[in-house]
Amino acid sequence: MSKVILVTGTSTGLGISIAVQAAQAGHTVYATMRNLAKRAALDAAAKDAGVSLKVLALDVQDSASVQAAVDTIIKAEGRIDTLVNNAGAGFVRSTEQATEAEVDWVMDVNFKGVVRCTKAVLPHMRTARSGHVLTVSSVGGLVGQPFNELYCAAKFAVEGYTEAMASYITPSFGINFTTVEPGGIASEFANNALAQIEGTGGILDDEYKPILMKYVGGAENRQNDGVYQTADEVAEVVMGALEADTPPVRVRTSKWAEDFCALKTQADPDGTKLAKQVFERFLG
Repeated sequence: MSKVILVTGTSTGLGISIAVQAAQAGHTVYATMRNLAKRAALDAAAKDAGVSLKVLALDVQDSASVQAAVDTIIKAEGRIDTLVNNAGAGFVRSTEQATEAEVDWVMDVNFKGVVRCTKAVLPHMRTARSGHVLTVSSVGGLVGQPFNELYCAAKFAVEGYTEAMASYITPSFGINFTTVEPGGIASEFANNALAQIEGTGGILDDEYKPILMKYVGGAENRQNDGVYQTADEVAEVVMGALEADTPPVRVRTSKWAEDFCALKTQADPDGTKLAKQVFERFLG
């Protein structure tokens, strides 16, 4: 069945791949981004794929912008079947080095943006007694990593938020919740994270520097051990989750990601057992 799908963060990388693949599958896709002046790559990808996308402005850091986009879609389509919370940003900086403004920004983009968009679509999905909110998380939402503590904290928040919603909204209103957990995506996301280091003072000459240099240097080796996937490969996993009859609460996107998170996920790989257990304990 054709769905009305809202995708955030479609100016680059994974967002473009998700929007295009969803349109290729026959869905009506609203591809959104903060700055419509950056839509050229999206338009080119849609043209190459021979699909049509509906493009709207949506800034996940602005509640009014989010609500305006949702209202536009509801007015045109009468429903939103699926929200894909894809917009996000990397941040590589130790806690001591990060300013309070940077901490607020990381949490706002990666976590509060998810909450804003989810909050805007939920009333419509609840009325319909159906829907799916899928959020692109990260293996960093399950496993903390060096110099990524603030980014990981935001993604851990996304994971907890999704688990909690799945524990009572899914059985009560038929709305599914999923987090997709890639290891790494060979896209502009990583480049933007490195640019962010340079844009906020670069690599500082302090006691963290040799540790950070070791981390950055190891990134080259990690490119050869299976950590990075293409945006299209990750989008295929997203589409699989979106089209599943019983969507998972969480899903990794590669063998590398599965292996990396195994100690956290082996008892309940897709999160559905825990969601059921929590529901039964508190509401059963």
